Amino acid sequence: MSHQFPLDLPASASVLEEAGLATAAAGERGAVFTRREVAEFILDLVGYTEDQPLETYRLLEPACGHGDFLLPALARLLRVAARKQLSPAALLPCIAAIEIHADSLHETRSRAAELLSANGIAGDDAALLLDRWLRPEDFLLADIPGSFSHVVGNPPYLRSESIPPRLMAEYRARYATIFDRADLYIPFFERGLKLLAPGGKLGYICSDRWMKNRYGAPLRALVARDYHLACYVDMVDTPAFTADVIAYPAITVIERAPGVITRIAHRPEIDAPTLQALAASLTACQPSSPRIEAEAIACGSEPWVLDASVQTRLVRRLEAGLPTLAEAGCTVGIGVATGADRVFIGSDEALDVEPERKLPLVTTRDIASGTIRWQGKMVLNPFENDGSLADLERYPRFAAYLSRHAETITGRHVARANPRAWYRTIDKIDPRLTTTPKLLIPDIKGNAHIVLDEGAYYPHHNLYYITSTDWPLPVLQAVLSAGIAKLFVTAYSVRMRGGHLRFQAQYLRRIRIPHWRDLTTGLQTGISTAIAGKDAVAVQAFVSDIYGLNTEERELMYSLQEL
Repeated sequence: MSHQFPLDLPASASVLEEAGLATAAAGERGAVFTRREVAEFILDLVGYTEDQPLETYRLLEPACGHGDFLLPALARLLRVAARKQLSPAALLPCIAAIEIHADSLHETRSRAAELLSANGIAGDDAALLLDRWLRPEDFLLADIPGSFSHVVGNPPYLRSESIPPRLMAEYRARYATIFDRADLYIPFFERGLKLLAPGGKLGYICSDRWMKNRYGAPLRALVARDYHLACYVDMVDTPAFTADVIAYPAITVIERAPGVITRIAHRPEIDAPTLQALAASLTACQPSSPRIEAEAIACGSEPWVLDASVQTRLVRRLEAGLPTLAEAGCTVGIGVATGADRVFIGSDEALDVEPERKLPLVTTRDIASGTIRWQGKMVLNPFENDGSLADLERYPRFAAYLSRHAETITGRHVARANPRAWYRTIDKIDPRLTTTPKLLIPDIKGNAHIVLDEGAYYPHHNLYYITSTDWPLPVLQAVLSAGIAKLFVTAYSVRMRGGHLRFQAQYLRRIRIPHWRDLTTGLQTGISTAIAGKDAVAVQAFVSDIYGLNTEERELMYSLQEL
């Protein structure tokens, strides 16, 4: 079933012209071009192959650019047409390609015309086909009648803040999956999926951020509800594009059909023979190496865990049988963001305010060694213990300091949004957190770098923290550092360049841990004694007993522990 929009779009046309995307440079419109071998690979994965009746299919390439997918698909179609002696008219409904950028579409038309001519189609026949196939429009605004058996391509990599506000408002009005700070490729997925005919397949190479990040939740829910994630190929750190880009790409094949099994591959070599063999493996009826299979990856709006390893099986087992950190009496939070660190953060001497109006601040740099080596930074605290803003008349030094920096402070978004509270920090500071014992965890790190603060510092916004009313924090620190934190964060976090993970609250809250009270006295005493004696081997053994790990799982946890 197609997803159609009305033909009369005067407002849309005006904002599109205003945006200037039809003449913008590649980087300005988020254009990244795909290598031919990768485009051929995706066509193989979605089943657009020459052993199929391609003349009965309808293939769509949104944002076709230089025809990276259109041209190899057309070559396949023309070979089938020649073999079956089909007339040019029979090919009219077979292809649609849409591109907003005028010069790119002109180049694609020229290359497609050359391909047609090489296959004996020229003159009026070629012009008729190209006029029907190629459309100079915005895929997200165009009227596209009918449905398609195949939708393939490489959606634009463009952040929402890079799009003119009026155009972005138009997109948001049309696409329910545009949520939070969603990139432009999100509605490209939504519209492509809704244009699929029953049994149709969509194959995109695109950033993998939406599979785990918050802004991808509505799209993940759409896929889980109405479609099937048939295939996933991790393409990070592979030369999938014609230029080097930081895109964290993945190939995703989604079909409009029921199914629970997802076939998975990771970081293949980019050469035609390897990709042809991998496509045959991923699409074969019977399992064959190097294919991996996983079940029920798409589950509502939950982040996708795209693995079938012992690590994923362990995560699923622990999720089924143990409480979350919050349920086990722990709280996860993030430190303070000020909106103007140069004003709000400084040495004790530099912040010439009343002692009550500043707190010792701990940062990522302070805990780099694995313990806290405080470098003397303080943070201004505009809040009283009851959560109210401090009365400036009671703190003349604080008031004078703020006045000297008023231009910077009032220029922040948080101040403009609430002028009466112009000197507040972005995040509310609760001074009681300073003296609360807590575990500190940096956001971006290769391992779970967990440091104990016994109750002396307030965390900066590049640190997450965990407090607990039930678990002794030294024991909790040891358990999480013994591989448990990295186990869950690896499963759910997006991976950054260099293999670093995001130890964010949304991932930390997924960690499972038993209630402290449910551990036997022997386990409680044993692990506490091992920690006091700094016996890492014994700690690891007790953690294995706490979680009931088998030999394979114990080996995995040993590889994940913080060294």
